[in-house]
Amino acid sequence: MAYELKTKENDKSVIEFIENVESKKKREDAYRLLDIFTEETGYDAKMWGESIIGFGSYHYKYKSGHEGDMMLVGFSPRKAKISLYFATGEPKREEILERFGKHTTGKACVYINKVDDIDVDVLKELIHESITFLRETYPEQ
Repeated sequence: MAYELKTKENDKSVIEFIENVESKKKREDAYRLLDIFTEETGYDAKMWGESIIGFGSYHYKYKSGHEGDMMLVGFSPRKAKISLYFATGEPKREEILERFGKHTTGKACVYINKVDDIDVDVLKELIHESITFLRETYPEQ
């Protein structure tokens, strides 16, 4: 049986999802991020899985033969922190994050408490770098 990716684009309502975020502050931040990501990517927001708001998509294929589709960039207003999704392996990421503001990082995510903690111009730079990197790494066939 092939591995089934849980995080898939679907037709659930992004606005409805944001409206169901418990914390008023997280909801406000989610709308701010929605505006920033939409403006910077030029893509409409789509739900990916149950809780990720993604923008654009690309098709990847690994040497192992595993392939699939994934969002270019995205975010998720989770209970503890807001997760931001950028390309993993993007070479300028670490250097850009030094100017980002208060955040922590995971393997694929950058976590923030609130939008006020970060430099929005640096966020825009991260979005652009991520998309450029993914477009170059996985050119459309």
